[in-house]
Amino acid sequence: MKMRRIPDVCFRVCFVAALALGASPAALLGQGGLDVIVQDAASGAGLPRAQISLPGLGYGGITDVEGHFHIANLPAGAVEVEVRLLGYGIERREAAIVDGEVVTIEVPLVQTVISVAGLVAVGSRSRPRTATESMVPIDAIAPSELMDQGDTDIGDLLRTTIPSYNINPQASGDGAKIIRPANLRGLAPDHTLVLVNGKRRHRAAVITWIGNGVSDGAQGPDLSSIPAIALRQVEVLRDGASAQYGSDAIAGVMNFHLKDARSGGALEVRSGGFADGGGEGYTISGNTGLPLGPTGFANLSAEYGRSNSTSRSVQRTDAEVLVAAGNTHVRDPAQIWGAPEIEDDLKLWGNFGYFLGGNTKVYAHTNYASQQVTGGFFFRNPNTRSGVFSLDAGETLLVGDLLDARDGVLDGSAGCPEVRVTNGLPDPAALDGVLADPNCFTFQKRFPGGFTPQFGGAVTDASLVGGVEGQAGRLHWDVSGNWGRHEVDFFIFNTVNASLGPETPTEFDPGLYRQVDIDLHVDAAYTVSDLLDLAAGVEWRDEHFTVGLGDQASWTLGPLAPQGFSAGSNGFPGFSPIAAGDWHRTNTAFYADAELRDYRNDRWTLGGALRLEDFEDFGSTLNGKLAGRYGLTRALALRGSVSTGFRAPTPGQQNAFNVSTLFDRELGDLVNSGTIPSTSRVAALRGGVPLDAEKSRNLAFGAVLGGGGAFHLTADYFRVALSDRIALTQRFNLTPDEQTRLVEEGIVSARNLQEFRFFTNDFSTRTQGVDVVATYAPPALGGGTSISFAFNHTDTRVTQFDPEKVDDTRIRQLEEALPATRWLLTGKHALGRLGLMARVSYYAGWFDARDDYSYPGATVLDLEASWSINESLSLSAGGQNALNHYPEENPGATFSGNRYGPGSPFGSNGGFYHARLGYRWN
Repeated sequence: MKMRRIPDVCFRVCFVAALALGASPAALLGQGGLDVIVQDAASGAGLPRAQISLPGLGYGGITDVEGHFHIANLPAGAVEVEVRLLGYGIERREAAIVDGEVVTIEVPLVQTVISVAGLVAVGSRSRPRTATESMVPIDAIAPSELMDQGDTDIGDLLRTTIPSYNINPQASGDGAKIIRPANLRGLAPDHTLVLVNGKRRHRAAVITWIGNGVSDGAQGPDLSSIPAIALRQVEVLRDGASAQYGSDAIAGVMNFHLKDARSGGALEVRSGGFADGGGEGYTISGNTGLPLGPTGFANLSAEYGRSNSTSRSVQRTDAEVLVAAGNTHVRDPAQIWGAPEIEDDLKLWGNFGYFLGGNTKVYAHTNYASQQVTGGFFFRNPNTRSGVFSLDAGETLLVGDLLDARDGVLDGSAGCPEVRVTNGLPDPAALDGVLADPNCFTFQKRFPGGFTPQFGGAVTDASLVGGVEGQAGRLHWDVSGNWGRHEVDFFIFNTVNASLGPETPTEFDPGLYRQVDIDLHVDAAYTVSDLLDLAAGVEWRDEHFTVGLGDQASWTLGPLAPQGFSAGSNGFPGFSPIAAGDWHRTNTAFYADAELRDYRNDRWTLGGALRLEDFEDFGSTLNGKLAGRYGLTRALALRGSVSTGFRAPTPGQQNAFNVSTLFDRELGDLVNSGTIPSTSRVAALRGGVPLDAEKSRNLAFGAVLGGGGAFHLTADYFRVALSDRIALTQRFNLTPDEQTRLVEEGIVSARNLQEFRFFTNDFSTRTQGVDVVATYAPPALGGGTSISFAFNHTDTRVTQFDPEKVDDTRIRQLEEALPATRWLLTGKHALGRLGLMARVSYYAGWFDARDDYSYPGATVLDLEASWSINESLSLSAGGQNALNHYPEENPGATFSGNRYGPGSPFGSNGGFYHARLGYRWN
């Protein structure tokens, strides 16, 4: 392999110019050669792309496809060799070079199991370094940390590993059932940038119209399409990085490294269910590495599974009234609260690479994923549901005059009787008269016990990323492009378009959301000297957001609409021809990085970045970052960063609209709430204007303790000040004139809306907190035991807002909807063939706006045991929330039937017990 200089970096400002021009290795006396063979310690397989460096001489390179590296013309004597590879621990060896001979050393690498010490690539465009060497806090999560759990969804796996990462196990509300929103450091899902193999991942099509308050209105990525078995390592950069990586990287960056072995593989079967019923499911996953010609690899992964829904509900008070009045058609419970049903959950991934020679490599990765998610909506009371069963909160039934519907003249041609409701029971004689008259119609004829719409989506996700990278002397270059597409085709059934009367179907196709992202990148990194590394690049991105047309019955105004019957599929009206459309935006970015490093003593590092990004719809933004690290001793270092950041509003947030059905606790009934574009004429009456970019100022500082021994500890303070923050306003009551204007704009269901809201930039927040991560591997136990502790405390305050747009409930959601404090204590012990794991997780209290109640904190315990039957076959069993702990019960559960708060950060389904059978080959 061609010899090259490794990117060693340091900082001495007074000598930058001289060293940049004159730093080159001293002439070496060619005496002998060195062969380094890098292998996986467990399998013995050669490891390609491992970084080899000779720190004393300043030379190095990377291993070839078989894990070999050769360097000639080394002086006789002792030479230090350092080997680094993502996902493995760093190894150092000393080789004795002999005149006229080639010395061979073998270096086995052990997969990293301690998160704070793993090698990482994110956070710097210089050489890979350990997380403890980094200038900013980074978690390096080994695949074993993800695979040795009962869950298979990557979001839930990360939740039990990183305390500053929150995701609701069974999110409720429209699209949040389909793509669950996740929060890093208390910020919105689209404040975290997601990379796969260092390349930007496309965002999901779903906008979280009803989340946990913090997530309302966010359009983040879909992590559920990434199977854990495909991953070599996950890196979580917990620091603002917009100046380095672009829009969205305000809370941090998550980088998913795909496996790249050209041999070996694994097959796993998992199954489990909840202790108190529901959630039964299985997952079958596999991974294999294949050679691609003499120098390449094709690493393929697949996963397929499904899981049943759960119910943790009680009967609603209004349903009990109906039953007590003699209505035998009401379901018990009338409304289901719990996890949705997930069917045909398929994930396919491929990672490819091929060495062309001359230090040039072609690479690509691709994926296809699909699933169908189905969950329930609110119960529609057969006496009170507005626009379907009544117009006066249940005093009388809504009765349609079909003769008036035919001739369009509202003169009461059919003479339908008034049906009064007393104590939950419609007047029997009057109701019988309506049911017997073919010219009169009430939905009690079809749904005497009311109905509960079932809503969901068919999700498809696909991407293709490809590029070529190479090394030319000190210059590393990379040219790449990526395409990503995410689509959710919605469906709703067991509901009606009430305005169609007796002709309404009960199943609808409301339309779809589709997001397509195209990115092009040209990146270059140049090692000026052992002191200085430079990097620069240009990026171009095109984002498309599409609202697909629903079937006509899902959005049309039927003949009974003038009589007060609601239009559109009840619960989720379809997208009309005026509302459907495609919107896109392009942007171009230029960035530059510089990093300086004390290459003599490795005591300190200083990095800086600038990024200029121009968006075609709202202009340009310039952001910067400075970060540094200083080693006080070999075991103790300080680090910190200061940066500015931004997040651009998505085309979906700028143009989409939604109608959601919410339970109003004051009314004790459902109301239809619309989310409309901020540029709508109706929004403009309440201060709506075109959206601008969010702006952030990030500050972080911390300490790292542990110089490669058994104990590591990192502690970091962070502060994120967000201005012009994009989120949804409070809900405004809708006047008849405003309803008319919205209908003219294509929102045909506006006649049935009682409230509306829109996106706004009109408030600011300050989020600050502390992260602590500690790991310990007791040497006395022979390396078979590890203990880790991870702690996060995050506090968010709304510092500026417009009281005309943001009310007290919205503020409380933003400040209290997520637990302020979380910690994880994990212990692992290997005893021969037996492996044991225990994890204690603590969640502080949280506020749930749906219940208008603050829930207290809770502690849950996870347990797992594994048995290695032989070198290839293993069996595991365990329990998540093994003690079957539930959150505190909702004191107002009978209002809408939810026994537990839907915002519980650890779920409300109780203990989940699972078994896993695994087979691996080399």
